Amino acid sequence: MNIIFLLIPLSILLAGCFLGAFIWAVRSGQYEDTCTPSMRLLTDEPKSKHPLKAELDTTKDLL
Repeated sequence: MNIIFLLIPLSILLAGCFLGAFIWAVRSGQYEDTCTPSMRLLTDEPKSKHPLKAELDTTKDLL
């Protein structure tokens, strides 16, 4: 029974931390645009017809 007096304040403190993290994420703009990143994958055009050749071309530039 005594453990309940410890667990209830700890759970309220933990819930407050999660609420604070959520409010911080909303204010910092984490949830501004949720549709565009998923649609960007559908609209990007590959640089060449062969995706592996395009990868090789970009790695050549790095060397």
